[in-house]
Amino acid sequence: MADERDPEGRAAARPMLTDLYQATMALGYWRAGRASEPADFELFFRRCPFGGAFALAAGLRDCVRFLLTFRLQDEDCAAVTLRALPEGSLAFPGVPLLQVSGPLLLVQLLETPLLCLVSYASLVATNAARLRLIAGPDKRLLELGLRRAQGPDGGLTASTYSYLGGFDSSSNVLAGQLRGVPVAGTLAHSFITSFSGCEVPSDPMLAPAVGESPRVDLAASVKLWLERVCTYLGLGVQEPHPGERAAFVAYALAFPRAFQGLLDSYSVRRSGLPNFLAVALALGELGYRAVGVRLDSGDLFQQAQEIRGVFRTVAAQFQMAWLESVPIAVSNNIDEEELARLVQEGSEVDIIGIGTSVVTCPQQPSLGCVYKLVSVGGQPRMKLTEDPDKQTLPGSKAVFRLLASDGSLLLDLLQLAEEPPPQAGQELRVWPRGSQEPCTVRPAQVEPLLQLWLQQGQLCEPLPSLTESRAFAQWSLSRLSPVHRQLQNPVLYQVALSEKLQSLVVNLSS
Repeated sequence: MADERDPEGRAAARPMLTDLYQATMALGYWRAGRASEPADFELFFRRCPFGGAFALAAGLRDCVRFLLTFRLQDEDCAAVTLRALPEGSLAFPGVPLLQVSGPLLLVQLLETPLLCLVSYASLVATNAARLRLIAGPDKRLLELGLRRAQGPDGGLTASTYSYLGGFDSSSNVLAGQLRGVPVAGTLAHSFITSFSGCEVPSDPMLAPAVGESPRVDLAASVKLWLERVCTYLGLGVQEPHPGERAAFVAYALAFPRAFQGLLDSYSVRRSGLPNFLAVALALGELGYRAVGVRLDSGDLFQQAQEIRGVFRTVAAQFQMAWLESVPIAVSNNIDEEELARLVQEGSEVDIIGIGTSVVTCPQQPSLGCVYKLVSVGGQPRMKLTEDPDKQTLPGSKAVFRLLASDGSLLLDLLQLAEEPPPQAGQELRVWPRGSQEPCTVRPAQVEPLLQLWLQQGQLCEPLPSLTESRAFAQWSLSRLSPVHRQLQNPVLYQVALSEKLQSLVVNLSS
């Protein structure tokens, strides 16, 4: 059983997370006397998602935790060996994300849970990576999708793997507790509209950020600052909504070091902005710095430019230079197209909150991973079908990434596990997938891709932390050629077979 002190481990311990037909096949293997035959399965996808040329491998940590807690009988886990791409690796069609070896009955039972744990995680990580590539390295991306996710498990997975794919933080507190995802958030319109302006703070007094100076009545200070701000902006002091201002004061009293304003509950220019400025400047007098504003409607790009302009002039007028650089966050059903607009040259947006478009993957709801038998009893197995795209590659395999002298990626090579690995500087004859002719390649570097994580049920090396996998994913993407990294009409990355594997395919297809 999972350790009671390990809630993530308890969540992973679900041996019945499977399809019924896995159990009926298992009984069939047992009745046929084949339950203990050694077998190898490979988990892979056939096409890159979202019309792109890459995917990010994800879900390995969840798979390992599941396998370490999987029990029908005590000895079950001890029979499984797992090789896999490290989380955050670039992955391409036909290249195994996982290789699972063990007794036929047992590794057959693992098909559905491993597909469940890998497919969505890799899809979300890839989706997040695309959004990060659009945003560039400097904009902060905040995942806000829990309320839009496919149930609580889907929400936790999405928050975890959007972070691996390149997002900076999530609003999902459980993802912070269980997975260590940095948690961030703002406030909702309901908080602001719940105030009418008649509320009196139980304690409006606030001490300065540093020093031993007397406490100040923040509400009274805000009222004075509102008059100065409205005069400067050419507004009547009665125009900013009093309930919105009361909400800002209440939030500032609760979080003086983390005050932020949601500006579009009423009117951004005539209410949200002057109310925010009045509170922020009152806090500034006491040595506090507002941490941001958020926009959730309208033309986000244009409004951010206008707000930044006001911040700059007000900062100069009242000699509070820090106000110029207060971060501007935006949200509101942002997809790839809108994100590209928000990060174009001249954008004043600093933080972009994305929910539905990252967690639901609306461009493609499934990665379409499959889990196929490639060897049983030491003999290769191949699925032959009326659809050539659904044919499988036989035999347990090794995978290598071949690189040029400048470090650029040439291709991924699939070969049979018993073949000697390719050598740097050695010319190879390979068969690109989809081609009827071989080609030659001379790699300057050769990298083995599949690592041994579990052997006979024992963890072979510590799993990287989520933060380490996130950094590895960004490094992996940086190595990908721009023509493969582009999101629209990319050049497809090449995956090739060794001559021996190609010969085996031809022989078994005959």
